[in-house]
Amino acid sequence: MKSTAKIIVGLALTGLLGACSGHKPATTTVTAKTATTASTIDARPQAQADRKMYYILLSELPGQRTVEDILQIYGAYATSKLKPYFAKAKVPYPPREVTFIALKQEKKLELWARDSGEFRFIRDYGIWDASGVAGPKLRQGDRQVPEGIYRIAGLNPNSHYHLSMKINYPNEFDLFYASQEGRADPGSDIFIHGKAASLGCLAMDDEAIEELFVVTAQVGAENVKVVIAPHDPRTHPLEADSEELPAWTSELYSIISREIKALSPVVKSAKTGL
Repeated sequence: MKSTAKIIVGLALTGLLGACSGHKPATTTVTAKTATTASTIDARPQAQADRKMYYILLSELPGQRTVEDILQIYGAYATSKLKPYFAKAKVPYPPREVTFIALKQEKKLELWARDSGEFRFIRDYGIWDASGVAGPKLRQGDRQVPEGIYRIAGLNPNSHYHLSMKINYPNEFDLFYASQEGRADPGSDIFIHGKAASLGCLAMDDEAIEELFVVTAQVGAENVKVVIAPHDPRTHPLEADSEELPAWTSELYSIISREIKALSPVVKSAKTGL
């Protein structure tokens, strides 16, 4: 069956072609506004049919997919779903920059984007699972989703969790306070991924991670910021009101609050979705 699948994939896709510790290494990223093969297609039924066909074929070839393959498999379908949201927000697709805001308490991930103007809200997604409680991640094995300002460190097209995007936890802020407190192993391997199960990662459903993966690949991972907060500071302030939280949590929450509130002075009244 595998040899047959390889032949079929080779003919059909000429030139084309994973809990959090189970992710295979992410080795390929796509630079800004490249890989636009699928971005101009807006034929959702055909794109969805192609997505299903390529998924079946390439499931027989584990570990061999590239980011370019993912754009061929899911790009047209994901783009056809994203474009109406971008059009409503009056942001060209693909945009120049993207920010993901992940809200742990609300279990929601917001997609914001801009081209030459200000950031605009595009849409949000449900986070199916995010283990742990409010508060920053401190050590390996605490099963905490981190909190802070991060970047996408890599795209993994061969994740055991469908698709995944690695964030650069621990960042400089995390490493500084880990060093100050003598925490030798603050943890690592934090992803946004599919399959709706989490041990310290942000777990989305599979179609959501497909959209997030595609837009990240098309914009360029270096142009994507990830802000993770315990809850939405636009509805009530972030406060380090537990004695169990580190002393520096107030500083961290101030940074996160400024970052989120700077995206738009008009809070949620402008966020209508489709």
